[in-house]
Amino acid sequence: MDWQEFETSYREQTRDILNRLQSTMLVSSQLEAALAEIHESVQSLTRDVEAFLAEQRPDANSENGV
Repeated sequence: MDWQEFETSYREQTRDILNRLQSTMLVSSQLEAALAEIHESVQSLTRDVEAFLAEQRPDANSENGV
């Protein structure tokens, strides 16, 4: 391999690495956004479950006459 072949190979590999890194960063950003949405959904579901359970407690119901 002469200098010109080496340089061409180096540039191609560097370009490939940078393209893959850019793609990985994009996917990482999308994953981060999806995880944030899932986190919000879980928090909302947790609040709903807690509210429902609080309504089901005997001392929270007016049926007890207390």
